[in-house]
This record gives sequence, structure tokens and C-alpha cells, in this order.
Amino acid sequence: MAQSDPKSIKMQTRTLTRGRGTGKVLNLSIRLQGIQRQVNGQQYCVLRQTGTGLPSNRRLVCVLDGAGSSTSSHAEIVTALFSEFFQTHLDQSLLPIVWNGNGDLQNAEVPLFEKFVHRVKGRQTPFSGVALPVRLGAEGNGYLIFTGHYLDISAELLVEIHGKCYQIMKDMLAADERRTNHNDNLSEREMVCLQMASDGHISEEIADRMGLSVHTVNAYLGTATTKLNSVNRIQAIAKALRLGYIN
Repeated sequence: MAQSDPKSIKMQTRTLTRGRGTGKVLNLSIRLQGIQRQVNGQQYCVLRQTGTGLPSNRRLVCVLDGAGSSTSSHAEIVTALFSEFFQTHLDQSLLPIVWNGNGDLQNAEVPLFEKFVHRVKGRQTPFSGVALPVRLGAEGNGYLIFTGHYLDISAELLVEIHGKCYQIMKDMLAADERRTNHNDNLSEREMVCLQMASDGHISEEIADRMGLSVHTVNAYLGTATTKLNSVNRIQAIAKALRLGYIN
């Protein structure tokens, strides 16, 4: 398996997390800690795939983890040992990955569900773990990983937390996209117009409900489309939904 430089991983982690809103990170951390408790884990980390094309051009980078140096070291160990395998697995399967730690009691138990997970052979890490793959296509791919001494995960719980991991990754990507697009700060009226257009109302109906002229409504929709870097109203609505401006 390909080895990763821990110092490089630390640097990339700081770079990707810098500038993120404190409130957003706190919200994500609370949700991740909730899953961590559900599986009886002690640490968590989020790995995102960077680069495109051939596997050799892609890397898994830690973009968020729990507080404390021990958690960071867990992310570094996992990435250094399993990066190549994790990337290959992500291309081929969405089955969760589990592994046992090198201690006698460091096990990841998935009773009655072993055929629906991929278990790493051997005991290569000083902790057990579960890695839940998330594949969102062009939006982004990666893993949410939970580690600890003894993990006990029922079939029902595994399905539940995998769904939660998808939503967390989507929310993280949406927050990052909003942060990196400098011109997408929509005004309240632009968001209202987009919301009503998303609900199926034409410009004339929106104008009537908002007490505006049709020209003004179209102007709001036009500037919103430009700010969202979209080619038309439909694409702007889709992007606004993804970024959480409308629902």
C-alpha cells in the first residue's frame, strides 16, 4: 500500500479547514460526535478525495477531525496504512470497511452483518475502526471514519449511520462551496424569488405575491443566477437547493 507523509497530511488538513465558519464546524462536530457515541468510538475523522482522473492523481486528505493530538494521529495512521486500498475500494464499492486493532480486545463487531461489510485482514493499527464510504460523484467523495478500542455496531445502526454520513458530507461540501464562491451571497429577495420559482411559480405570480413588477422579479432571478454561476434559472434553483439557500 502507498505510504503518505504524516507532515504533509497535517499541512493539508490545516489548509482545507482554515476559514471555515466556527458555527458550521461546531455543528458538524456535534453530529460526528453523536455517531461516535453510537458506535462506542473515541475518535472520528473525515477524509476527502482530492484530484481527478487516474488513481495515482488522487489522494485522501483529512479535512476534519475531533479535538486533540491523539485524534490527529489516528487520521494519519489510517491514511498512511490504508490510503491506496481505500481509494480503490471507493471506486468499486460502497460497503463499509471495518478492521480490528492490534490489542486482544480491540475489535470492531458487526454481528449478523459481516457479508455486508469489507473486513481488513490482520491487526495493523492500535485501535479498531469503521470507515463509511461516501460517493457523491462530481460533488465529492470520501470517508467518515470512527475509531476506538471496541466498536459494537448492529446492522440497523450501520445502515442508519451510513445515511447520516452522506448528509454530513453533503453539508460539508455545500459549506465549502459557499465559502469559496465570493459572489454567491444572495439577498433575501433573491432567495425568496428563487424559492417561489422552485415551487413552480412563474414570474408574474411571484411579482403579484411580492408586490413587485415582473421586470424587478426577473432582475432578482437574473442576479441570483449570475451570483450562483449558473447558465439559467433551472440550474440556479438546483444549485441554491444544494447550497441550502432554499428548500
